[in-house]
Amino acid sequence: MKELVPLVVMLPLIGAAGALIAGRRKRLQVAVTVLALVAVMAVSVVLLLEVDARGALVMEVGGWAAPFGIVLVVDRLSALMLIISAAVLLAVLVFSVGQGMADGDDETPVSIYHPTYMVLAAGVFNAFIAGDLFNLYVGFEILLVASYVLLTLGGTGARIRAGVTYVVVSLVSSVLFLASIAMIYGALGTVNIAQISVRMAEIAPDVQLILHVMLLVAFGIKAAVFPLSFWLPDSYPTAPAPVTAVFAGLLTKVGVYAIIRTETILFPGNQLGDLLMVVALLTMIVGILGAVAQADIKRLLSFTLVSHIGYMIFGIAIGTVAGLSATIYYIVHHITVQTTLFLTTGLIERQGGSTSINRLGGLLKASPVIAVLFFIPALNLGGIPPFSGFLGKLALFEAGAAQPSWLVYSVIGAGALTSLLTLYALARVWNMAFWRPASEVEHYESALLEQLSEAPGSVGTLKETRNSPRLMIGATAGMVALSVGLTLFAGPLYGLASRAGDNLSGPENYVRIVFPEGVE
Repeated sequence: MKELVPLVVMLPLIGAAGALIAGRRKRLQVAVTVLALVAVMAVSVVLLLEVDARGALVMEVGGWAAPFGIVLVVDRLSALMLIISAAVLLAVLVFSVGQGMADGDDETPVSIYHPTYMVLAAGVFNAFIAGDLFNLYVGFEILLVASYVLLTLGGTGARIRAGVTYVVVSLVSSVLFLASIAMIYGALGTVNIAQISVRMAEIAPDVQLILHVMLLVAFGIKAAVFPLSFWLPDSYPTAPAPVTAVFAGLLTKVGVYAIIRTETILFPGNQLGDLLMVVALLTMIVGILGAVAQADIKRLLSFTLVSHIGYMIFGIAIGTVAGLSATIYYIVHHITVQTTLFLTTGLIERQGGSTSINRLGGLLKASPVIAVLFFIPALNLGGIPPFSGFLGKLALFEAGAAQPSWLVYSVIGAGALTSLLTLYALARVWNMAFWRPASEVEHYESALLEQLSEAPGSVGTLKETRNSPRLMIGATAGMVALSVGLTLFAGPLYGLASRAGDNLSGPENYVRIVFPEGVE
């Protein structure tokens, strides 16, 4: 069964090559990329069933044994991330195909988009199964190089400016990560994650602290935690709707995943738990205050993305099995719901000609389907019972309350406030864009709306309104159904998250998987 592990990376790369060879044969490119992602999802499901029943799988690439060869590791956490990532990537791909069929290739040129999209998928999957730091770095670089292309598709001025910021920040993060790897190898003589965990005690505590902080900063930039999140709200909203959706849903979670591995395997014991608590609190509050101040829905959702990363950092900072289990469940929830809301925003822009609530109105009457597709995930993200957003937050708060301290209670209070403000911001979008009659938009006066920030470079004119093809609506509806499924099947899913969290209770579990006969 372990022979299936490399396929999650190989299949997207083969799909990228096939799409590139197909050139401008659009239908063939679509068929190749969709088939590749469906195959990855099928493999991921098989891997999850296998690791949940029999334990983690380790693949030594080329037959070179660890720690000298490349090791690919799939445990419950990795398998769960593979499945949800494949599902999101497939839904967004279908959405983009529908958009391309309706509008042509101005937004997502097929000859470039499909191969690059598959390379991005390969990088994401590789990061989730990497068993050594350098392979994790390679996974990050693969997805980042692809994201540079996707972010600047179309070559507009706004996208190029946003792309420059994104590239510079990503390069700084990558250089810091690479420097951390070099220092770890110099100090310990290995980049294998399991072997690093065993050897870390051999070096001085102050050196450990430096390495720990360097890795957290590198991954913190990728995860967009405060104060390293300044780049995100100006970068993501400028991209085409499907690109923005997949970036918002997945890319920051790869950084969160790396932080989980860092805190549970490389530096166990919750050494920087209090620091992470403070970071979580500030990420929640600063992110949601930014969201409340936005008139543009894309930027509003980008700020809520930042704020909700704080919940995940909170769960990691708790450091218990309950905290990690709640974090894993919340990651799955947030990937699904955040992607869904950005896809719905793409539909709103087509129907209303804008993503600014100052220029939108009457969408409930004009398109009840889009209204429903926005309403359900908005309630979910806001944490309304009984949706998965409420369940995930409640589990995080309960895990925190089991480790009482003034700092924990402060973060719980910040989390409750963030949830309320998220609901307020999204309710305002609903009220102005959907509930308000279109006839009132031009003459509507509000002192509050006048103080809201528009997107940089936005203009007062509306874009041409367009109908949304069934393929785009169907892909979005599929994501809404998936988000509802996280609530309907919350019991089994949370049970799986709990078992995954239990695997992370100590580095010994991971070390035993990679080195069943012991490690020097």
